[in-house]
Amino acid sequence: MTDQRYTHLLSLLQNSSLDAIMINPGSALRYLTGLNFHLMERPTVMLITREGKTAMVIPELELIKLDQSRIMSKGFTFGDNPEERLQGFKNACSYLGVTTGTMGVESTRIRFLEMNMFSEASGNHELVAADELFAQLRVRKDADEIALMQKAVQIAQDALSATIPSIRAGVSEKQIASELTIQLLKHGGDPEMPFAPIVSAGENGANPHASPSDRILQNGDLVVIDWGAFYDGYASDLTRTFAIGDVEPEFRKIHEVVQAANAAGQEASAPNKTCGSVDQAARNVIDTAGYGKQFTHRVGHGLGMEPHEEPYMFTENTRMLEPGMTFTVEPGIYFTGRAGVRIEDNMVITETGSTCLSDFPRELITLPA
Repeated sequence: MTDQRYTHLLSLLQNSSLDAIMINPGSALRYLTGLNFHLMERPTVMLITREGKTAMVIPELELIKLDQSRIMSKGFTFGDNPEERLQGFKNACSYLGVTTGTMGVESTRIRFLEMNMFSEASGNHELVAADELFAQLRVRKDADEIALMQKAVQIAQDALSATIPSIRAGVSEKQIASELTIQLLKHGGDPEMPFAPIVSAGENGANPHASPSDRILQNGDLVVIDWGAFYDGYASDLTRTFAIGDVEPEFRKIHEVVQAANAAGQEASAPNKTCGSVDQAARNVIDTAGYGKQFTHRVGHGLGMEPHEEPYMFTENTRMLEPGMTFTVEPGIYFTGRAGVRIEDNMVITETGSTCLSDFPRELITLPA
């Protein structure tokens, strides 16, 4: 029986101007094959022509993996001697009849190593970015994928719940991040995480992508925690903000504004609306409250086998939302040198609207000083 994902890929390929595509290790390769490969010094690529002929250039020690692949692919191997690698590419190109034409690649994934070897092996083939094809391949999740994402969300929420007793004045950002990492593993998350947990207190919270430091939590701090889990290769990505003891009234106000912006972004998430409208709905709330200049990033990004993927939720994006699309809604307000607030949830577009996969409380929770 022909694999549905492979059939979809061939349809996209045959409706494009490409003659073939080249995929190296990453989400697209795992999505198609069900196999895990990682980028290393030994090149690994799958080559697929628009006619559906498939070859895999693969290190000899990993050839056995192809027996478990979702799709049939002829393997062309090389040994540990780097001088053998180019011949593997040449043999694959010869088998596929790839000599001229246009080869599509993932521009954010392909490396010079694979591009150079393919170019030398194929002769006159032109390498071009095929990012939209790869986006279309995975941007709409099926029910099984969404179920895995729901499980990843639950693991993340349970892990944070178990971590909360350790969040208090007198402990460091690193200590909290370490405990959260342990709890993510204890609650069933994959060993690999979408990203290292972000724990940022006080002035560090004004940096949306802060790294946990030795900074000690103090009375009056807001603490931003951004974390997620992988479950069977699918990600969750959540953010909540906590108060340590007595915080400034303005901090409570901006938390209320961000919470309202989060709700507006969720409400705007529906089929046949643009990605940009989700961003604009949340942004309007923050602008109206007078904090527009302190909202310094898009309201969200796609989520799935990668923590950041299509679709991206920025105002100018006219891409239409479709059932099965999954993404974050994460408005924030940041005051340099003082504090930050962000509230992030994970959404899925349905036939009639949207569903939020996350239900951890969004209200400002006050923890011990």
